[in-house]
Amino acid sequence: MSFYDKFLQVKELPFDKMFEGVTDLDVKRVLQKERLTEEDYFTLLSPAAENYLEEMAQKAHQLTLQHFGRTMQLYLPLYLSDYCVNICKYCSFSFNNDFPRRRLTMEEVEREAKVIAGMGIKHIILLSGESKLHSSVDYLKESLQVLKKYFSSIAIEIQPLDQDEYEELFKHGVDGLTVYQEVYNEEIYRDIHVAGPKKDFRYRLDTPERGALAGMRSLNIGALLGMDEWRKESFIAGLHASYLQNKFLETEVGVSFPRMRPHAGSFQPKVNVTDKNLVQAMLAIRLFLPRAGINISTRETPEFRDHLIPLGVTKMSAASSTVVGGYSEPDVTQSQFEISDDRSVEEIKQLLKSKGYQPVVKDWQLI
Repeated sequence: MSFYDKFLQVKELPFDKMFEGVTDLDVKRVLQKERLTEEDYFTLLSPAAENYLEEMAQKAHQLTLQHFGRTMQLYLPLYLSDYCVNICKYCSFSFNNDFPRRRLTMEEVEREAKVIAGMGIKHIILLSGESKLHSSVDYLKESLQVLKKYFSSIAIEIQPLDQDEYEELFKHGVDGLTVYQEVYNEEIYRDIHVAGPKKDFRYRLDTPERGALAGMRSLNIGALLGMDEWRKESFIAGLHASYLQNKFLETEVGVSFPRMRPHAGSFQPKVNVTDKNLVQAMLAIRLFLPRAGINISTRETPEFRDHLIPLGVTKMSAASSTVVGGYSEPDVTQSQFEISDDRSVEEIKQLLKSKGYQPVVKDWQLI
């Protein structure tokens, strides 16, 4: 049984009516429990639970300390290429957007690596547009030979691959995989992914499993909030994470909460996801999945990120660039999306220390 089978069971549920049926007593009952069911998780995402965010926050904080301590892993994204074969309504890298495309040479990869390593960061995630020609397995393997000299952990967020391709990358030093479903509503998914391989909803949905079967030590998933009703999207993403945790017991599973940000193009999100909405989604997943990592990126403002730290976050990016070559050539302007928090790695470290947290830049070593 794959997650798609589970997905088919829940996707047609009358979510709006079910959420409206949750009462204050239901929320109070769930907050008294130590282990939560899928139904309890649903309850914590309901409108009724909005009145109990403080209680949820206190419990989320204690669970995070219990499972992760006062630590925060820091990482940086490294964009290798912005070539993409897909036409997607919401993405700057979409094939139909006209701008000078670029792929880093190995010399440029090394320059980027040196700048990032100079900040003290040892964990990176490699990103690219979705093009098997420009970000092929062979190109990635060549890049890894350079990057392994500088970093102890390398994850990827690229086009979905087959299991044997992930196995090949794992052998060459990739230990983590991030893949966002973007939206779990199949109808919306088909509408916003106009053309290209990304139109295959099922293939993308099964991608984290192929990565886990290939040996990846960590998986990170999530929905791009704003594409559909956030409560429903958060619920299905949580079920997806729970499924992966239960099936791949030795794999670290994490969840991200990206929201739509300004980008090249005129696409407007269907739903406005407020700060309060995002906090509720994060708290609910922490109470449902106490061992799951929670990642918050520089898409969010410095003030908001600061407030999220004690609420269950375990990973943060810092000093991020979403531009190909953006670390060694900071004047380049074409990015996948705009960032809101441009503080340096050292500033984030000092912030964490002031709040009693230990910044972690390295927690395992590639061999």
